[in-house]
Amino acid sequence: MTSTVTKLFDFDNTLAKALPELVLPWQPVEVPSPELVAVNREVAAAVSVDADALAGEAGVAVLAGNAVPDGTETVAMAYAGHQFGSYSPRLGDGRALLLGEVIDSEGNRVDLHLKGSGRTPFSRGGDGKATVGPMLREFLMAEAMYALGVPTGRALAVVTTGEQIHRQKPEPGAVLTRVAASHLRVGTFEYAVRLEDRSVVRRLADYAIERHYPDLVGEPSPSMELLRSVIGVQASLIARWMLVGFIHGVMNTDNMAISGETIDYGPCAFMDRYDQRTVYSSIDHQGRYAFGNQPTIAHWNLTRLAETLLPVIAEENGVEPEALIPVLSDVLDTFGDRFRADWADGMRAKLGLSEAADGDDDLLRSLVEMLQEQRLDYTSFFRSLARTLRDDGPVPEAAEAWVATWRERLAAEGRDPAEVADAMDAVNPIYIPRNHLVDEALAAAELGDMEPFDTLLSVLTDPFTERDGLDRYAEPAPEDFDRTFRTFCGT
Repeated sequence: MTSTVTKLFDFDNTLAKALPELVLPWQPVEVPSPELVAVNREVAAAVSVDADALAGEAGVAVLAGNAVPDGTETVAMAYAGHQFGSYSPRLGDGRALLLGEVIDSEGNRVDLHLKGSGRTPFSRGGDGKATVGPMLREFLMAEAMYALGVPTGRALAVVTTGEQIHRQKPEPGAVLTRVAASHLRVGTFEYAVRLEDRSVVRRLADYAIERHYPDLVGEPSPSMELLRSVIGVQASLIARWMLVGFIHGVMNTDNMAISGETIDYGPCAFMDRYDQRTVYSSIDHQGRYAFGNQPTIAHWNLTRLAETLLPVIAEENGVEPEALIPVLSDVLDTFGDRFRADWADGMRAKLGLSEAADGDDDLLRSLVEMLQEQRLDYTSFFRSLARTLRDDGPVPEAAEAWVATWRERLAAEGRDPAEVADAMDAVNPIYIPRNHLVDEALAAAELGDMEPFDTLLSVLTDPFTERDGLDRYAEPAPEDFDRTFRTFCGT
């Protein structure tokens, strides 16, 4: 039985109060011997908690789920979802609990969420536990994405539990505490719309608007504007994933956040050699969520969201739902244009181009074709372009023809090459979570050695600044490693 402790956080529970149909009060499972192995002091400060207090006995007890802070009731969130295209009507937090909501240092309401806190009624036969490798992976990936400027939830802390959890082999148990704008998902709407009480999905839409898009309050059809807003933030998010070579790995509808943040990292990874077909997830056997498929899948997921909002939008407009299907189809089709515009703007910045010009579509298309054909390292290629502007190194021989075209396009802008190179380095990382280095750090952590993890985390939190002695962190994995590498979700 978990106990309560003196208040570490100033918690609220607005979701549970507004939508009790979508939560289930539940207690975390007590663990035998919790130990703090990673704490994010920046995130702690942002949620107004003393990192030193978190590292104390009472703080670690909360992070492990052995104690619940005063002023909150932990709940498991209910949601459904399409997993690899197939609908599952009852998923929910099978190994996670919402600790509560706090107001961060910027005045925003955010969730504090435990992952790996034991079985819940949504566990579907699972043990509800997590292991240290996947929890540290999520910590590492979230911080890398944050440093790269990609919207993301973030990790507050990881504690080991003193247990051995059986996966492919026995692994140390762990609990992650993470922070996100919320954990409302497309799958939350899929669950709500199928409840007997038809008011739940409307109230959920109102709650999502009030929490994430308050400017929409008072619109004639706020739920239609909610759909437009989520389409916009997801188009921007997926473009940013593609610009840095990130592969989520499991883009099920229950892993798509209404807020537009990256959540539920699972078997994610960064691409080394460019290939639109890249898949690292051990459970994506058909390549549904391959790197190049991510925009298409996002559109598919958003279509599922539109389906759940259709009756609410129809009610707001006083029409039958069938009459709105062509309208919603047109709204959904804006995703492609918004994604392509965001991606093209981001790619121009990566190439040092300050303005759009005729011929850019062909330039970018030929770039992707060349990268695909030559399987060049995606991250280091853009850094090599900046070096050529400083006369500080060649580009790969296979790229020379394309680079000549790019340099002609750049020269037409008439800017100082050194300034352009500096601008490119400010948006093109030299350090990303290279898969072999992540694997190395997590393997050491499973044996109790946190030094490789701490070093890698330090490198990734400043990804744009080249530093002496860090050459290996900028190099891609050996090709034989990359060809066989797989990531696991940890369940």
